[in-house]
Amino acid sequence: MLILIAEDDELILRTVEHKLVKEGHEVVLTRNGQEAIEKIGESDFDLVVTDIMMPFASGIEILSAIKRIGKKIPVIVLSSMGQEEVVVEAFDLGASDFMVKPFSPNELILRIKRLTNK
Repeated sequence: MLILIAEDDELILRTVEHKLVKEGHEVVLTRNGQEAIEKIGESDFDLVVTDIMMPFASGIEILSAIKRIGKKIPVIVLSSMGQEEVVVEAFDLGASDFMVKPFSPNELILRIKRLTNK
């Protein structure tokens, strides 16, 4: 399965990458929202894992871009902001799941399996 990770925190990015690769997934890493949007336009990802607060474009803008270009991709949103408005906006734009940081990489794997049935 091809998974895009959009995260500007290098430790979280590498931790999630390690866990997903260990589970047998192919992973594309992006460190800002604009790069993530470009990659989403170029490839057919099976899943996107994105932070909300990132340089150049937010996770909300990534969700908007996915919706605008008409791709049907499950998206798990990660955020240290547990604000209700942000969660509601993310789900309104098509987020499949929302996890508050800090999170367990094992829980992320379970949620990915649930979303993709893989």
